[in-house]
Amino acid sequence: MDKARTKRDLIIEVWEALDCESVGADEIIAIEKAVEERFGKPAVDSPMIVARLLADEGAELRHPEILSLYVSRTTDPEMEAAFRNIVDISGFDSALASIRRMENLRRKFQAEGDAEGLRLIRQRAILAKNEARAHAERTPRIPEIYELNYEIAEWFTIWLQSPEIFDGWIR
Repeated sequence: MDKARTKRDLIIEVWEALDCESVGADEIIAIEKAVEERFGKPAVDSPMIVARLLADEGAELRHPEILSLYVSRTTDPEMEAAFRNIVDISGFDSALASIRRMENLRRKFQAEGDAEGLRLIRQRAILAKNEARAHAERTPRIPEIYELNYEIAEWFTIWLQSPEIFDGWIR
């Protein structure tokens, strides 16, 4: 790990040294530890920033783990409970139920004027959309799985763009 001159280089170097197929909470924590040791605590970025950098380098992300790590550090226990198991994109019915749960939370946060809650719900929806799209891209030769995940990603895209009209649109 002595070659890295920048934080970005160190993050990539540690990831490569971990030699892992995908990146989740344990890998992010190991990278954070290396960054802190080399550059100090203030240099440690959010798990989401590290994950984005690694994804740009070709890492496959375990989004739920990374989001859980992020949420556990940035939210209060009540907020964490609201986000626990909110998204399931394993099928059309579960994805639709997830979007409806997210919409209920979005409305609650909006009514309370909770900007942080709104930001977190949007961020979680973006992660779910990206996860579905990535799964579709990994399975282009299996039409049923590809189409399922591609469609779910589109649902999240539409909900993110116009949450108020999503329910009417999906019917």
